[in-house]
Amino acid sequence: MSRKHYPAEYREQIVKLARAGRSTASLAREFEPTEPTIRSWIAAANGTVPSEEVELRRELRQVKRKLAKLEEEKAILAKAAAWFAKKTIETPDRSSSS
Repeated sequence: MSRKHYPAEYREQIVKLARAGRSTASLAREFEPTEPTIRSWIAAANGTVPSEEVELRRELRQVKRKLAKLEEEKAILAKAAAWFAKKTIETPDRSSSS
């Protein structure tokens, strides 16, 4: 699943709408971000969550995605190596019939 990075101006507009009285549920239905995402933007804008923490969380999500991808690639390579090893052992008898 791919996570989308939203520009700062977009996040600010969503926060302004929330401060104007719109619920996070209605904003999530009308725009792309999920309710938890919008709530985190509001918290960051209010200063209840340090912006460094928000950035660290984003970075952690990216690292976790990259790790999952690398683990998947490793599993594929292990299967391929096993397949090639098996094919190497199964070489046909090359005795000449002359």
